[in-house]
Amino acid sequence: MTTLDLIKKCRTYRRFEQKAISDEAINEILEAARYTASGRNAQPLEFIVAKSKEAVEKIFPLTKWAGALPPELGTPKEGERPVLYIAVIINTEINKNADTDAGLALQSMSLAAMDKGIGRCILGAIDRPKLSEMFALPETKKIHTLVAFGYPSHESTIEDFNGETAYHLDDKKNYIVPKRKLEDIVRTI
Repeated sequence: MTTLDLIKKCRTYRRFEQKAISDEAINEILEAARYTASGRNAQPLEFIVAKSKEAVEKIFPLTKWAGALPPELGTPKEGERPVLYIAVIINTEINKNADTDAGLALQSMSLAAMDKGIGRCILGAIDRPKLSEMFALPETKKIHTLVAFGYPSHESTIEDFNGETAYHLDDKKNYIVPKRKLEDIVRTI
């Protein structure tokens, strides 16, 4: 598979098989984040892995899913929920605003996971105060995002932009993600 093919396949997934992810796969996802470029090579990111059934169950109610869909369609139901979460943490003593570093690491983690058939959903709509308490984070460390992982139990595909960028479900509850055409987003001078 080419890099472009992998990127096309690396969509957001919101329903997962209830199958554990191996420690080897988790380590590869984390290694991908670790090897990712960092501004000034300051490396302000840290990661918290929640893989025990108990931790995953405690985290789920602190998340909101699929902002473009009604909750009954976008939120995973019992038996569809992620089996792993990785929190991306910014050490503010190193860098107070590490959004670019976090974005790069999130993409690296996403591609490493998808390369192994593992889907993900990057969650920004989360209860940061409660998660910070759960993770026992000091004030100098803040949660940037939370990533839910699992083996997808649905498809997520790209279609050409048709006037609306909001993702939607087809009749089989697979995700369809409209993307603007290259000629509509690139200008050469």
